Amino acid sequence: MSLRIIFMGTPDFSVPTLQSLKHAGHEIVAVYTQPPRPGGRRGLDLVKSRVHQAAELLGIPVLTPLNFKAEEDRETFRALKADVAVVVAYGLLLPEAILTGTRLGCYNGHASLLPRWRGAAPIQRAIMAGDAKTGMMVMQMEKGLDTGPVALTAEVEIGANMTAGELHDKLMLVGARTMVEAMEKLEADDLPLTPQAEEGVLYASKIDKGETRIDFSRPARDVHNHIRGLSPFPGAWFEAEINGRQERIKVLGSELSDGSGQAGTVLDDGLTVACAEGAVRLTKLQKAGGKPLAAAEFLRGTPLAAGTRF
Repeated sequence: MSLRIIFMGTPDFSVPTLQSLKHAGHEIVAVYTQPPRPGGRRGLDLVKSRVHQAAELLGIPVLTPLNFKAEEDRETFRALKADVAVVVAYGLLLPEAILTGTRLGCYNGHASLLPRWRGAAPIQRAIMAGDAKTGMMVMQMEKGLDTGPVALTAEVEIGANMTAGELHDKLMLVGARTMVEAMEKLEADDLPLTPQAEEGVLYASKIDKGETRIDFSRPARDVHNHIRGLSPFPGAWFEAEINGRQERIKVLGSELSDGSGQAGTVLDDGLTVACAEGAVRLTKLQKAGGKPLAAAEFLRGTPLAAGTRF
């Protein structure tokens, strides 16, 4: 036996779940994803989403509505006569007509331990807050933002120096396994649903460019969490004077370090920088237009000697 599934997702984070459901023997009757967007080298070509590309390789029909306001799009969804819709990072809020448009409803794979970090950027926010663990949850969707009852949970430890990119890659594989298990239980009518706790609700708002600059006047642990929570994208950054002009430098890796001094001051030849309390050592950096480099290699081309202020 297998379920008739509509899969809804857009970025690379969603792809392992789509592939795993297909390989588990379920019938993926259609894939919904965001429409192709301008991209490519000059931003002129229309680029299909990673889910769109993966679905085509699997031979699955792809639909790309801008939204579901048109009754025609809602009817197309219902006409697929799916058992269930699986949603992973689709990028659209789904109306009631879609949430109830399959026999068993919609189930979402969400990258946090709900109700903590509901919303758009749970991976980044968990690291930026210094959380020691997070996870993937499968929940039954309802009209609220990530408010539905939880079916399955898989916890994941967050390493002391783990970046958002590394956690993203780990969670997308954990999420795929968890969703396959959830669909097996759903098919067997053995999927438990537990209402979310009313306490501990936090919202993971989208990352704003205005919060990406590094503030070395904060404690070192906060600076370190800020850097790794924004790595590799959009990247935390500072400005330094290089060859007589100010340049923006992204920091893609850091470690907590010993040392003290005026906040924002380089303390040694290894890019240890003083913070309000303690210090951080910058381990991976990138200049505008350049490639990411380990600190030692970066310093060979861009000297930032002890005493430099950021």
